[in-house]
Amino acid sequence: MFLKSLTVTRGDGHKIREISFHTGLNLIVDETPITVGKETGNNVGKTTVLKLVDYCLGGNDKEIYIEPENPKNENKLVKDFLVQNEVYVSLVLKDDLSDEDSREIHIQRNFLPGKKKVQSIDGVNKTIESFEEGLTNILFPGHYGKKPSIRQIIAHNIRYSDLSINNTLKVLNKYTRDDEYETLYLFLLGCDFGSGDVKQRLTAQITVEENFKKRLESQQTKSAYETLLSLLESEIADLHHKKNSLQLNSNFAKDLDELNKVKFEINVIASEIGRLKLRQELILEAQLEAQSSKSTVDLRQLKQIYDQATSLVGGIQKTFEELHDFHNKMVESKVRFIAQDLPNIKSQLEEQYKKLNSVLAEESRLNTIVTQSDSFESLEALISDLNAKYYKKGEYENTLKQIQTTESKLDDLKDELSKIDDEIFSDEFASRVREQINKFNQHFSEVSEKLYGEKYLLKADPKTNNKGRKLYEFSAFNANFSSGKKQGEISCFDIAYTLFADEENIACLHFLLNDKKELMHGNQLLNIARLVNKKGIQFVTSILRDKLPSELNKDEYIVVKLSQYDKLFRIENPD
Repeated sequence: MFLKSLTVTRGDGHKIREISFHTGLNLIVDETPITVGKETGNNVGKTTVLKLVDYCLGGNDKEIYIEPENPKNENKLVKDFLVQNEVYVSLVLKDDLSDEDSREIHIQRNFLPGKKKVQSIDGVNKTIESFEEGLTNILFPGHYGKKPSIRQIIAHNIRYSDLSINNTLKVLNKYTRDDEYETLYLFLLGCDFGSGDVKQRLTAQITVEENFKKRLESQQTKSAYETLLSLLESEIADLHHKKNSLQLNSNFAKDLDELNKVKFEINVIASEIGRLKLRQELILEAQLEAQSSKSTVDLRQLKQIYDQATSLVGGIQKTFEELHDFHNKMVESKVRFIAQDLPNIKSQLEEQYKKLNSVLAEESRLNTIVTQSDSFESLEALISDLNAKYYKKGEYENTLKQIQTTESKLDDLKDELSKIDDEIFSDEFASRVREQINKFNQHFSEVSEKLYGEKYLLKADPKTNNKGRKLYEFSAFNANFSSGKKQGEISCFDIAYTLFADEENIACLHFLLNDKKELMHGNQLLNIARLVNKKGIQFVTSILRDKLPSELNKDEYIVVKLSQYDKLFRIENPD
């Protein structure tokens, strides 16, 4: 899939910008002269062109108007312009730019909220979820709902963030886990093992249980609780021995024993209730997070739009309500899966509260009997000490029970994860990974040698991380053992991957978006231009005019010219 055009239009139909792309090198040039005082050429919109393409492919609209140096701040001038003028962006993708009859995909998005939100594919407006589903089905058929997500798959094609322009492989956000990168690069190499979703889910559940266990052991470790419990039981035995030596009447001793047992039971029940409520809260938090993705749009208004669309486009078999219901049912299914333990927990809580009320009543009865005894005053200190010991005993025993339960659950989850690891770290699968990496490296080393006279390679090292989980760690290195050129390594990787994916019939985008190529030497950019022109790959990059080699300073390579006098959105000088 190639970029054909990108158009920025006001709500009244006036075109602000229309950019046409071609195969090979596509330059976004900043023409601001460096000699004009303080007008350095910054903030003219060359990076924003890349961001607009990304936005049409499911990116975040905030990327268009946040300040790169401080993401917490918004460029109010740009945001207000986009909203108040009801600006929308249209992106046209095409299977083959050399074939007029090849399939085209028309994507359109605006920056308005609520009912005025436009995010359509081929004229059909979508919700956020159905928009992602539609793009996935077009670009990576049959992959929707699986890992890696479409945004993760195409991340290396669109490089404008500091992270992605400075890292060859670590192109996702800084919070991305190693197992997510593992799933991503196995997929890109055509080694999708079919259990990527399950492995990530198990890893997330293991993290939850490990955090829960860590919280339980925040005061003492399991072994410390076991030691304390043993000591406590010894102290309780000594206190009972002292109590029995006081030569009390038999009825008093019996009543006092029963009271101590009831107090112990109360503490055990109270601790169990605390554990159940804690787990209930953790599940409800996860449930609320899942429910937040449920569509709550105004059905009546969107149905009118949908009906208008279906009247113009024939062959649509599903009603809007069915699509809306399908999405919400998927969310509800996820919520039900997360909340499947809630009824059981609620039932257990109700049972524990019943038991608590019953033993509290029994405690009250026994307290009345014991306190009426003539021997109570002489045993007051002993009883208080025993009660404190039994309370601690119940607390320790219940904490140990929770730790043991969590450990058992962790063992089960790790067993499931181990079965997946047995598959992907088997000799057969490892051989498949090596085979695919070797195929990729044929392209990676060839491209890098042509561009830089050096051979870059990709490797995958099986490793065990600091949490004891096995995974493949992917990294790029220079076969010549030099420090290399990171910008060059990135470009070589992206070009090589496109060639590899085509050879292996793996779905991929055939355009590469790159920012700040003025950091690259002119000869290197010239070599890239020759290569992508020859291979039919779209290489779209922004660059300052004064950094552009004379051989590339031609209209045949330049798709848009910007400057301090003619910025991308033309806010300062509207027509």
